[in-house]
Amino acid sequence: MLMGMIENIYETMNIRVQETAFELHLRKIYPTRNILTFRETETISGQEGLDVQKKTDGSVNIIGEVATDPVASWMIQAAQVASKFTLFTHHAKTFPNLVTALRNSMLRTGVFTDEKTAEEQVVQVLNFDVHLVKDFRGRRYIERVTECIPVEDKNEYTYDHRKEKTLEGKLDKFIDNATNYFSKTTNRELYKYVNIMEYINDEYVMTNKISDYNLKEMRSNMDEADIEAFDEFIERNWGSKSKAIPVSATVSANSADAQQKRRGRPRKN
Repeated sequence: MLMGMIENIYETMNIRVQETAFELHLRKIYPTRNILTFRETETISGQEGLDVQKKTDGSVNIIGEVATDPVASWMIQAAQVASKFTLFTHHAKTFPNLVTALRNSMLRTGVFTDEKTAEEQVVQVLNFDVHLVKDFRGRRYIERVTECIPVEDKNEYTYDHRKEKTLEGKLDKFIDNATNYFSKTTNRELYKYVNIMEYINDEYVMTNKISDYNLKEMRSNMDEADIEAFDEFIERNWGSKSKAIPVSATVSANSADAQQKRRGRPRKN
């Protein structure tokens, strides 16, 4: 799927790939695209390659398979700086498992020593998780698309103790603030996740609306024609009651789009 996604990235965006072994072969599949692939060698580490990659004017970073702790560290770095967005693959079964696995990789590599700080950095770079499955019949399909929404830390402390006239009242206000502090320290919620699309009864069903922040970021990176089509898509699926999309119709529409793109002509809706 990662190979196929490249077709839907604007050709004006330069693509930079970091892999531990050459598997994607994107330059052969898309010979007209500006793609540069890096791989570590016996004398040049992957980290050194990533440092060079950051200086090559890339718009999209792709980190092959995040299967080891160092590669997870590369992904976080690539997602934080020097690109518009980053794509990578992982074998986590659920979204919380994905966050936990990446957080633990950050801790094991020594990039962070505090669990909360490491997890906070992870959820800041995870926007969407496209989860693929293979059932016992051998079918491969997208089971769900999940959005990660970081939870902002709000200052809920009060200074009402200054208004209290008695020592007992001041102590009560102090205990309230102390309770808030320890709750944030021990049970702080760093993120929420919602399914944007789910595969239910052989149909793709649009469920929760994409957050306003991500909608704004997505629109800011589209051309005018795509913005218009995207706004119609949002209005159609979340402006009213969510509707099921037959899988057959989705596949045929995507195939038609792909054929038109290969011929160099946009497909009219």
